[in-house]
Amino acid sequence: METFWHLMDGFVTSFELINLFMIVLGVVAGLFVGAMPGLGSVNGVAILLPITFIVPPTSAIIFLGALYYGAMYGGAISSIMLGIPGASTAVATTFDGRPMALKGQADTALIAAATASFFGGTVSIILFTLFAPPLADFALSFGPPEEFALMLMAFATFVGLGGDSILKTLFCISFGLVLSAVGLDILSGEPRLVFGNPSYLAGLITGDKYYLAEFTIGFMRKISFLVLAIGIYGIGEMLWTIETTKGGITFSQANVTLRGIIRTIGALRKNIPMMTFGSLLGFFVGILPAAGATPGSLMAYGMAKSFSRNPQAFGTGIVDGVVAPESANNAASTGSMLPMLTLGIPGSPTTAILLGGMIAWGLTPGPTLFSEVETQEFVWGLIASLYVANTAALVFNLAFIPIFVMVLKMPFTILAPVIFLLCVVGGYVPNLNMHDVWLMLIFGLGGYILRKLAYPMAPIVLAIVLGPLAEESLRQSLSISQGEIWIFFMMEKPLPDQFFTEPRIALLFVIMSVALFSFPLVKMVLNARKQRQS
Repeated sequence: METFWHLMDGFVTSFELINLFMIVLGVVAGLFVGAMPGLGSVNGVAILLPITFIVPPTSAIIFLGALYYGAMYGGAISSIMLGIPGASTAVATTFDGRPMALKGQADTALIAAATASFFGGTVSIILFTLFAPPLADFALSFGPPEEFALMLMAFATFVGLGGDSILKTLFCISFGLVLSAVGLDILSGEPRLVFGNPSYLAGLITGDKYYLAEFTIGFMRKISFLVLAIGIYGIGEMLWTIETTKGGITFSQANVTLRGIIRTIGALRKNIPMMTFGSLLGFFVGILPAAGATPGSLMAYGMAKSFSRNPQAFGTGIVDGVVAPESANNAASTGSMLPMLTLGIPGSPTTAILLGGMIAWGLTPGPTLFSEVETQEFVWGLIASLYVANTAALVFNLAFIPIFVMVLKMPFTILAPVIFLLCVVGGYVPNLNMHDVWLMLIFGLGGYILRKLAYPMAPIVLAIVLGPLAEESLRQSLSISQGEIWIFFMMEKPLPDQFFTEPRIALLFVIMSVALFSFPLVKMVLNARKQRQS
């Protein structure tokens, strides 16, 4: 009952004029971001995050949550109309959405995708409301060892379940951790990895050496996750999209009418079991650190095909192949916010950027958000706003389809300069320093090169966000135990005649981390054995 009254308070917050405006603005911006090939929720949140520094934190997170939702809806539009996913989360929608469009059923596919997204969003928000408070209460018992072990599990999840090359993933995590260590030591305050002696650099600020010294001293402020995110997901993805879409694209036509919307939604009643399955699967996949909406939608599509009575029809253009991944990716986007708010661990690349934004706003992610009176308005305002944003996204998505169709006809080479300008402004505004802009451009070029070499980008962003938090909890734990590692397994140091004392929660996370790190190796051994036997 207490949860219900907190939720009612949240609705009061979300219906405040400024917050309602931020919901509408976020949904509309997210729909366009999701519909544009090469953008998507990660890029949109990274590029538009600087805007949130001019509004209160509650309004900021409501805007970004609505933007995230809108982008999930919009991703299906370009997947169906162009055959180019607006983001990786909409890849599975292309498998059947594009064939439906080529058969002249683009309007049916668009309406089915929007309805399934609404269904998945609704189911996942209800689950979020029910699961968030108990999980936050459980997390209040966490100490520094549990916090570090949990973050270790987040990194291990990328390795074990990421689907990318293990060595490349480990390289990206390590690179992100190195970047997160640049600046001042969190305990001693000593500069590290700052490319020189600070006192010497201070003396360089004379004459023509001023700009060199200013650029180098800029590293002492730490590398902002925002600069990295905008560079990789803004500049880097823009360059990649320009390169990969330079060929011709076949555009499909869609004629969406009110009568067609009502008829299609009515016909979707027989697809409710498929949407329910996709929603539940997507939500629980989204909770997993590093999973997010992309694997959730792909898993939902694969399992829908496996359980279908007519699996050979998948890929030829059927509604089930659209509603399963669309309900899953929207549900996963909500699920990925659950560990971010309750545990301080992002469930997807987008929520990793949201987590960094919360830290920048002066909020501490974790269970205290639900227990402290000062932050309850923030949390429950966000949860309630998701209900409003989900409904608004459905309405605006269906109403704006003709506009999206016109915008999608615009060549990306015209849209690219606009994106570039937004990236430069977004990199400069938070600190009003050109040092961040140059860093952003360097990271953008580096992200483009890594993308061409098939290196995953998400582990870098995750590492630079979680790196300082993981380092702090690790060093606090080792300070408590005087440098001994027993603190990650036991509540107390064992006596000379003891091998083990009372286990602590961190031990479970350590075991799961080891299992996740070992999973690719075990899978490789089993595959090699099967090949020898065959």
